[in-house]
Parts: sequence; structure tokens; C-alpha cells
Amino acid sequence: MNIVLFDGPRVQPRLLPLTFTRPVCGLRVGIRTIQQKWEDWLETSVSAYTPAYLQQKFPLRLHATDNLYIHGGLCPAERLVRLVKQLQPGEAMMQGEVLLAVRTGTASLEELVPENTAFRRLYCWEKLDLIQALPDLVQFNGSQIAADLARIRLRQETFPVNDRFTAVYGEENLFLEEGVSLRACVLNAENGPIFLGKNVQVQEGVLIQGPFAALEGSVLNLGGKMRRGTTIGPHCKVGGEVSMSIIQGYTNKGHDGFLGNSVLGEWCNLGANTNNSNLKNDYGNVRLHSYATGGLEDTGQPFVGLFMGDYAKAGISTMFNTGTIVGVGANVYGSGFQPKYFPSFHWGGADSEIVPYRLDKALSVARTTMDRRGKTFDDDDEALFRYLYQQTHPS
Repeated sequence: MNIVLFDGPRVQPRLLPLTFTRPVCGLRVGIRTIQQKWEDWLETSVSAYTPAYLQQKFPLRLHATDNLYIHGGLCPAERLVRLVKQLQPGEAMMQGEVLLAVRTGTASLEELVPENTAFRRLYCWEKLDLIQALPDLVQFNGSQIAADLARIRLRQETFPVNDRFTAVYGEENLFLEEGVSLRACVLNAENGPIFLGKNVQVQEGVLIQGPFAALEGSVLNLGGKMRRGTTIGPHCKVGGEVSMSIIQGYTNKGHDGFLGNSVLGEWCNLGANTNNSNLKNDYGNVRLHSYATGGLEDTGQPFVGLFMGDYAKAGISTMFNTGTIVGVGANVYGSGFQPKYFPSFHWGGADSEIVPYRLDKALSVARTTMDRRGKTFDDDDEALFRYLYQQTHPS
């Protein structure tokens, strides 16, 4: 079988702005991206079925007669993988009205909408970690850190703590890859595992509560407070207080300030003393901007923070309200609480007009951002940028 992780046509819009620049399966939850999880469990490479504009950067691989399509937001687990592997041609696995997987020949994204699937339906009653909306990433992150680490332990050995001034609680739940540097920090893995990837630096006075993960090359800055349910993606610089949040990778939040119940994309930067609210004063459910309707939708959850697309920036002392969406390539600054929705490729803020960002300037900043990390903003990146800019500035 050829394995394809598909962007559900109803789910992809609910995961914007993060899915403007990647397939749903490219999202990191736990230690790995969803695509990396499936490749590990199935021991084969998989491709992504995305909206057409993303296929240049994320090419689709299809087989003429036998493809296993899996929901791009579905996180694998042992029994689930076994059930998916057992699907026969013409069979679809459902949970309620959600299409989890289907085995068939070529199909379009529109055909992968549940009511359009003319397949024999089988129903799965397993408890699943299924990403269908932005807050789900935060909700399932702790359990996915534990699940990913269990897989990693099958193939790798942990390295010991070699700093005599570092305090460790629940050492059996601690996993260090090669090159981790620890300096007089506190690692508390009693209530969940802690994973520190290759060459991660944990500076003096950092406090970490599990479940927590920091991936290759990231730096946890002096005195940082890393609370449970948090993932720091590869090559990030993070300080201040971070709680139940995911940073996809190559993003800086280097200074003091609170980030809670939030997800940041790649190549973002938060200025010093940037803070977000993650709980309303009346303790009510938080509403988030919907790209599908243009209005606010009830998340059904009281703890919801900031969701920021790739290449977005925030100036010093920026304040984000509960349940804020910031689009791709945005530049946010100014005093006072920012609007709950900040469109892609715009700049300004609470005390100034929000105006379109010039495309040439946005491209220049993106190139410089990646160049600083030794990465190249290539032709595929530029084509994607130009497409998204046109969607934001149709005139």
C-alpha cells in the first residue's frame, strides 16, 4: 500500500493559520510531527494530500490502484495502527461522522469528506488523539510527549545527567540525547516525562516540569520556567514562563513574559516581555476567529491562548488577549491588548493602524530570518509566500 495523510477539507481551515504553510500532518504535537509518527509506526515514508497550492512544496505520491488514506490529524497508537493496516480495498474506518482512514485507488480531497465516501464503513471506538481544531494541539500535547518518548526508548538509550548542581526528580522518566548541556537547573519528571534532544542547552536556573520536550539545538535561557504540557521545537531560543504550549521550531521567545495554552509556528519572534492571556476574567469558554466564517466560534474550552502563523513577529511588551489568532508574516506591535484577529502580511497594533505589509519587505524579512539560522528561503518558499500574499491582498 501507498500511505497518504490527507488534509480533511473541513479540518484544514480550522487549523489555520498554522496550516497556511504546511499540511495538517506537518504539525508537531508531542515530540514529533504527525507525519513522523506514522512513518515510525508504519516503517515507511508517507506523503501528504494537501490543498493544491501546497503541493509544490509538499509533493503528493499516489499509487494507481492501492492507497491507504489516513486523516492527517490522527495520532497513531498500537491498536489503531493494527486496525488501519487491516483495512481492505473499498473499506473506510469511521469514528462517528469523522473519516479516519480509507483504502482505495486515486481520490480527490472532496471525495474524502465523510458523506461523499461510497465505501463499506467500519467503526472505531478507540479513544483517539485526533487533531481537528487549534486547541486540540495543546490538549493532546502532554499525552503525545509520553507516547512519542515510549517509541524513542525502543531504539535509543538515554545519556546520563552529568552536572552535579542539577536536581532531578523522577529520574526514570528523564530522557537525554547526546550533547545535552545542563547547568544548575531543576528537572521534575515525577508527573510526566522530560525529553531533551540532541545538543539542547539548559542554562542556569531553568525549572522544568514534565511532561516536557525540547528538541535538537534549542536553548532554554537563564532562569526560564518550563511548565507541564510544553514542547519546544528544534533550534528555538526560549525564556520566561511557558505553560502547555507548542513552539513548532526555529522560533525565538528569548526573554521574560508568559506564553500559555498557545501554539507558535516556525520562524517567529516574540519581543521582550510579550505576554498572552489564556483565561478570561469570567472563566467562560473562549471564542476564536474562524477563517471559514470570518466570525468568532466557541472553542468549548476556558483555557485558550495565542495561535501564531509562520514568520510572524511581535514587538517588546506586546499583550495578546485570550484566544488570539495572528496570521503568517504579520508584524504586531504597540501598547494595549492587540485585536483577537490579526491578518496575515499586515503590520501595526493596538494603538496604531493595521496596514498591509509590502510583499518585497515581507520577503526580505523572511529571507533574513532564515539566513540568520543558516537556512535558505528557497523558490518553493517564495512561491508559497506570493500565493498567500495574493489571498490576503486580492486587489
